[in-house]
Amino acid sequence: MPFSPLHLLAFAFLLGTLAAFVQIGLLTIAFDKLGLSPAQGMLLFLGSLAGSAVNIPVAEVRAQPPPAARSVAGGWGLLRLRRPFTGRTVIAVNLGGCVIPVLFSLHLLAGLELASWRVAAAVGTVAAFSHAVSRPVPGIGIVMPALAPPVAAALVALLLGEAQRAPLAYVAGTLGVLIGADLLRLGDVRRLGTPLASIGGAGTFDGIFIAGIVAALLA
Repeated sequence: MPFSPLHLLAFAFLLGTLAAFVQIGLLTIAFDKLGLSPAQGMLLFLGSLAGSAVNIPVAEVRAQPPPAARSVAGGWGLLRLRRPFTGRTVIAVNLGGCVIPVLFSLHLLAGLELASWRVAAAVGTVAAFSHAVSRPVPGIGIVMPALAPPVAAALVALLLGEAQRAPLAYVAGTLGVLIGADLLRLGDVRRLGTPLASIGGAGTFDGIFIAGIVAALLA
């Protein structure tokens, strides 16, 4: 199996949570705050969901062999697929968890009427926080609490975002997590003993999409 039972259980739980969000309209509220119609919001959601299965390899590095297998609950970050380890780690970019959220963040940034220092401060704060609460786990990858970054992004956006706090929360929650928990942790990849490190993780259900949406909902 490409995923451990723990990851499958987390996937099912998050899928059920998102389904509940749709049923009670929370996703619609979040999409509306981001200036999206229900149809556009669902297109973003479905694109992230479908793209979560696509990892685009960008590099390959030598890595140390993995230690004894470990399991960690309640975290996400650089996704680890359980493939045979051959002494090398493929670094990939996830379509649904990195490319699509980044492109949408750039779209939001183009429409933000905020001073650039406010945007940089929001993204930088969430990146620093994400880096601080994430940790490398040999044989597993980079893990972090799932709800901490979106809450941090929402709080920062409330302080800096003025009338545009929801778009700023999405941008900070998305780019901050990618920078702090993924990009700034790439140096740990060689010591993790994982065959694949995917920037953006498992896409929608690995937290990047959820981080942005929950942050926008809370802001």
